[in-house]
Amino acid sequence: MEDIQVCGLAQDSAEQLGQVAARAISEEVAVELAAIFSALADPTRVRLISALAEGELCVGELASLVGMSISAVSHQLRLLRQLRVVRYRREGRHIFYALDDEHISTLYRVALEHLDH
Repeated sequence: MEDIQVCGLAQDSAEQLGQVAARAISEEVAVELAAIFSALADPTRVRLISALAEGELCVGELASLVGMSISAVSHQLRLLRQLRVVRYRREGRHIFYALDDEHISTLYRVALEHLDH
């Protein structure tokens, strides 16, 4: 097997490097994953996610919790919907939001636990 230079050290591990490369995510998946993390890159969206981690809430309740207008919160929720972070249901004139699935809740909670680590 051919020696390769990695980080200035000769390694006889081209096979291992090939295995890592085979398991690495594609650029397309990396872009989608980065978009989800971008949802956590904004303090307002994090506060919305935090509130929704406790359960389903309507837009007015969310606006009251974060101290923003319904219009501003709706804008943030629209972005979170596009990223599949939240889902909604309509009940009459009211729209209720919840985290899209348990994976989002887990992602939020793990990030929060990381702060305490």
